[in-house]
Amino acid sequence: MNDAGKNEWLEVHRGEAPLVVCFPHTGTEIPDELEADYVSPWLARKDADWWIDRLYAFSRDLGATTVRTPFSRSVIDCNRDPSGASLYPGQTTTELCPTTTFDNEPLYAGPVPDEAEIARRRVRYFKPYHAAITHEVERLRASHERIVLYDAHSIRSHVPRLFEGQLPQFNIGTNDGQTCDPALADAVELICRESGRSHILNGRFKGGWTTRHYGRPQEGVHAIQMELAIRGYHPEPDALTPESWPGTFDPAFAAPISATLSDILKACIAFAQQQKD
Repeated sequence: MNDAGKNEWLEVHRGEAPLVVCFPHTGTEIPDELEADYVSPWLARKDADWWIDRLYAFSRDLGATTVRTPFSRSVIDCNRDPSGASLYPGQTTTELCPTTTFDNEPLYAGPVPDEAEIARRRVRYFKPYHAAITHEVERLRASHERIVLYDAHSIRSHVPRLFEGQLPQFNIGTNDGQTCDPALADAVELICRESGRSHILNGRFKGGWTTRHYGRPQEGVHAIQMELAIRGYHPEPDALTPESWPGTFDPAFAAPISATLSDILKACIAFAQQQKD
């Protein structure tokens, strides 16, 4: 079911469980009027959170609401501060409208987006996505004392420009405990630990704009980000080329981590359904 109103490109599935799962970076679509601006369509899609929406397809069976933009993060990054302010001062990150890939390759064949173009994309693509999230959060809060917003992400295990060494498998972000009750973070971290895979809480990825903007524990909205290292659900080649990347999604390869993620989302729902003390 798609219930995105006049913005028919938005993908919104409504559930009744106290859980919203957001997918800001799984899109690969590039508007026709922009495609010629990029060095190549492959570069413009290279840094997608590949197949994360497919990895979490089970979330609908749990009754979760899902919100997804189909557009590439190279068009506009729906998990950045819309003002353009850095979420990680002093650390390398990409812009609201990225001009390079994670590997510092130029995205644009000519001029990069100016302020007017960034403002246009913000109105056309960023605002409707977040208006949909806001609507679903308010809808569920009307019938639940508290809800969880879960922002689903992934990234390659090695991106030297952004972090050193190999990224842990599970990267849990709560903006240093500000966006959710510690009990929720503890429950998620325990499941990650019991999986036997590496994990970290509030490491390199503490939660992007979505987590920080919606996480209001005192108002019953608990937000948490999960950044997965892609190797857990998809093989990562040594060299990324149009021939080797991204390949095809293999549900059997992804099944073990999908089972862990199912346990995590169940824990999110259980947390939300607990009565407050």
